[in-house]
Amino acid sequence: MAYGIGYAGAEAEYDEADVVIYGVPYDHTACFKAGAREAPWTIRRASYNFEEIHFEHGIHQDLPAVYDYGNCDDFVLPEDMIAEVDFAVGPGIRDGKFPIVIGGEHSANIPVVRNFGKDDIALISIDAHLDSRDEYLGTPNSHACICRRAADHLGLENVFVIGARAIGEEELDRDDPVSFISSYEVMDIGIDKAIQKALESVKNERIYLTLDIDGIDPAFAPGTGTPEPFGLMPMDVKKVINAVGDRLAGFDVCEVCPPADPSGITSILAARYINEVIAVVGKNLRRRSYPSGCRRTRWPSPPPFRHRRTRHRPLSRGRYRTA
Repeated sequence: MAYGIGYAGAEAEYDEADVVIYGVPYDHTACFKAGAREAPWTIRRASYNFEEIHFEHGIHQDLPAVYDYGNCDDFVLPEDMIAEVDFAVGPGIRDGKFPIVIGGEHSANIPVVRNFGKDDIALISIDAHLDSRDEYLGTPNSHACICRRAADHLGLENVFVIGARAIGEEELDRDDPVSFISSYEVMDIGIDKAIQKALESVKNERIYLTLDIDGIDPAFAPGTGTPEPFGLMPMDVKKVINAVGDRLAGFDVCEVCPPADPSGITSILAARYINEVIAVVGKNLRRRSYPSGCRRTRWPSPPPFRHRRTRHRPLSRGRYRTA
């Protein structure tokens, strides 16, 4: 049985939940600074920092019902981590839940994307790196390969990176590079045009958004394993989440490295992005449930999203698979 702090407001049971949160405390392919395995706990703890609502989305918000699965087991080999995430996250995706995954390193994204059908989603990644190597340090399932693995499953035309600024020669000098817009171009043309370029580039309608926290400038997110200067602004990512809007199919935030950030501001930023996604999912449910002012017919009314100010509320039931 797993114990620990649950994500703030995640009080629904699985069957009634619209959103399911999963932690993946894995960082064994880290190549510079390890410690991302600690992020699921610190991000959950940071979630208690915020108000119950974010007023820019409306004063009376119909927020979705949220269930916190807890953390997947930790393994050494990435292939074992992938099998564990398949076990944990796959059923939720097949049950129509909106998945929010908290890494851990970015390799946690690989099995999540594969649990969607190849024609179901496109992947938009916010990242300092293109992550499009065929393999890195001896494994094709490294955090440096997630966009290549997504392209293998979804097709190259359904993968796009926003904010890249650290790209290996072998990632560009090839016949099939992953499409991207650099942070330098974002600075020149503005984030709104960058988002438009990303959405027009991919073919599938629904978007899985993956956020490597190093996509943001390290002045704002210093707690990451491979910090890269000249990054995006925090507000840029907020705008991406809202612009994708009702096309959102899932979300993850990865590569928060708490040991590299004693202040905790990176975990706070990551938790705020999760809250932003939850607010957008709530808007999407409301639009689908009340077309032209009709009464809700598709989804049952979720329980109220109550903000708990406790610091160590245990999860309501065991989340781990037992041996």
